[in-house]
Amino acid sequence: MAKTNKKSDIKVVALGGLGEVGKNCYSIEYMNQIFVVDAGILFPDEHLLGVDYVIPDFSYLQENASKIVGLFITHGHEDHIGGIPYLLKVVPNIKIYASGVAIDLIQNKLQEFPHLRPTIVEYKAHSVFKFTGVDISFIRLNHSVPDSHAIVFKTKEGNIIHTGDFKFDLTPLGPSAEYDKLTKLGNEGVLLLLADSTNAMVEGFNQSEKKVGDSIMELFSTIKERIIVATFASNIYRIQQIVEASVANGRKVAIFGRSMEKAIEIGLQCGYIRAPRNTFISANELNAYGVNELTILCTGSQGEPMAALSRVANGSHRFIKLIPNDTVIFSSSPIPGNAEGVNKTINALFKNGVNVIVNSPITDTHTSGHAPQGDLKLMQAFVKPKFFMPIHGEYRMLKVHAGLAIETGCKPENTFVMENGDVLTLNHEKAWISEKIKAEDIYIDGERIGDVSTQLIRERKSLSVDGMFAIVFTISSREKKILGEPQVVSRGFIYMKDSEALTKHLVESAKNIVEQELSKSKNLNINNIKTLVANTLSKQIISETDRNPSVIPIFMTI
Repeated sequence: MAKTNKKSDIKVVALGGLGEVGKNCYSIEYMNQIFVVDAGILFPDEHLLGVDYVIPDFSYLQENASKIVGLFITHGHEDHIGGIPYLLKVVPNIKIYASGVAIDLIQNKLQEFPHLRPTIVEYKAHSVFKFTGVDISFIRLNHSVPDSHAIVFKTKEGNIIHTGDFKFDLTPLGPSAEYDKLTKLGNEGVLLLLADSTNAMVEGFNQSEKKVGDSIMELFSTIKERIIVATFASNIYRIQQIVEASVANGRKVAIFGRSMEKAIEIGLQCGYIRAPRNTFISANELNAYGVNELTILCTGSQGEPMAALSRVANGSHRFIKLIPNDTVIFSSSPIPGNAEGVNKTINALFKNGVNVIVNSPITDTHTSGHAPQGDLKLMQAFVKPKFFMPIHGEYRMLKVHAGLAIETGCKPENTFVMENGDVLTLNHEKAWISEKIKAEDIYIDGERIGDVSTQLIRERKSLSVDGMFAIVFTISSREKKILGEPQVVSRGFIYMKDSEALTKHLVESAKNIVEQELSKSKNLNINNIKTLVANTLSKQIISETDRNPSVIPIFMTI
């Protein structure tokens, strides 16, 4: 029997966050109201050449702007707030609900977009917002950034919980997770759980942030030379641990990296980072202190080419030059896809004769902010959802997370491993994937939004692999003949001085085509000639070199 949609049905769709680690954006629709949860970005991998980052396709929200009640932010990481300016450009009047440090991070981001002035409503863990048929409340959870919350939607059809990013930490640096709220909801009954899947393939439980802090303190007490620490700028708790260890061991802290500077500024304002006056010094003050009196805290833990640590490693940093016996500590783990860049940075550091410490069972310099399998099973046991939708993860992570839910009692037919754009429709009796909406990747390339097509990305990739071969003709439009010899430009394809015979052969082929077309054409059609030259030369080049560069014929008519 076909399922039919009723007005009281709830619709849940991911505009981003499924099949990927990042770009989180979810829409929950009920009683003709849309509640948006998060609006993040995805940092591109090496295949997206020239792309700064990727945002969700907000066209569905733009088309249904009149239904949108608000944007609810789970926490302040870029993959959850980075897309806010671009959402505001298409839905300018959306009200933003956020908590604590996330508000400061959003306001800081919007300084780059002064024409955008959204209303931001602050919520606390005890806040409740009432809408038509929906009460929205919050559950404080642990994560690597303060003020992280799950969001609860109470409806007549049942309770929906969106966890945001989370882990369970019994000895956290900040407030404890509100386990009592989770168990209470589990006893009331949870219709649908949407839960973070980033670490679904990691067994066991995370170690506590407190243990990492103890490990960092021990390292600082034994290292006598200069210490350089790279970590996530957004990991404010970790930054505080590094600052505490520096102060305890008589070290000043110099900060490098724009995002790190902003994070510390916000952390100091919010009280999450505490240090005596004069703890932080400027770059110009580095030479005023001995190597045993300095901690350098910087960005670049993921091997980003332009980040501070990468420039230190390759010797191009303006202020920091590596000294033998420097110790570089990576207080992080590589995000999936970043391992190659991290290893490249580590190798460059070793070549400079410095000591490198990375997270390991011996040196606990990092713990993840995401729930591994033990925590994910605990979440299932706490809330006991009727239906389950794993979110925020690559497909394999979503699939494994669904399996964990089944292990802990969720029926297989009630778990939904979905793709961006799939619409999960549900009520208190049943749930099903009812339709699919447009939810493509939108590329941001400098000031260009959305006009960077997949075709353009393919062309950039082709140029990076096979290069380009351009041939320039000057044509007399009146006499219909070639003036002078064609000029050839090759970039990333062949070194022309070593390939004179091939170049000459290609030029002769192109000249023959152009001369034939000019002789038989009454009306000069340059576009047709360009197409013929490009197609012919491409076939010849593939045949003779097994390469496929972009062939670009250029005609100047006089």
